[in-house]
Amino acid sequence: MGLVARLRTYFFAGILVTAPIAITTYLAWLLVSFIDDRVNAVLPPRFNPETYLPFSVPGIGVVVIVLVLILIGAVTAGYLGRIIIRTAEGMVGRIPAVRSVYSAIKQILETVLANQSSAFREVVLVEYPRKGIWAIGFITGATKGEIQDLTEDEVINVFLPTTPNPTSGFLLFVPRGELVTLDMTVEEGIKMVVSGGIVTPPDRRLPQERKPDVIPSRSTG
Repeated sequence: MGLVARLRTYFFAGILVTAPIAITTYLAWLLVSFIDDRVNAVLPPRFNPETYLPFSVPGIGVVVIVLVLILIGAVTAGYLGRIIIRTAEGMVGRIPAVRSVYSAIKQILETVLANQSSAFREVVLVEYPRKGIWAIGFITGATKGEIQDLTEDEVINVFLPTTPNPTSGFLLFVPRGELVTLDMTVEEGIKMVVSGGIVTPPDRRLPQERKPDVIPSRSTG
């Protein structure tokens, strides 16, 4: 290998090592700085450690937010806290536009944060947008209510993310028999979606387990 080729190899190796660390550190710093700026703006000076120190302390806002959330959780866990929450929810429920948004957000958070929730715990393949073309989706739960009652098969809620922004996508109601469950983790599936397929997780199945699961080709006619 010539000198120029070797230097080029070292250069790209250096990028491969430093870029993920640098980008992750930069994004974390932006998030911490954003929270610190907002919290320090409303935090009384006597409670701010930077008032007594000759230098700034990054992360104070994050610590304050965590402590406030813990305090709120402790208060609302008691009898008086439940009364306050019930009264506040009753007031919000009287506002037509706000109550729908509040109810939807609360239900989503309760479902996702619940320990027994199966939301976003399985990665599946689903034929979309037509037969013969496959896309990665995430199971968000079993379909219930009117949609399930109107379909003959058992239907599953599948969130189909878009690339490279997985926070947007489509909600599909897919019969369970038409889903192919993958062994990859949700984190690996998200990485694959964000990278546009550049980052592909390895197939961890045993060789004898792979052949029966091969997806058959289907005619579109």
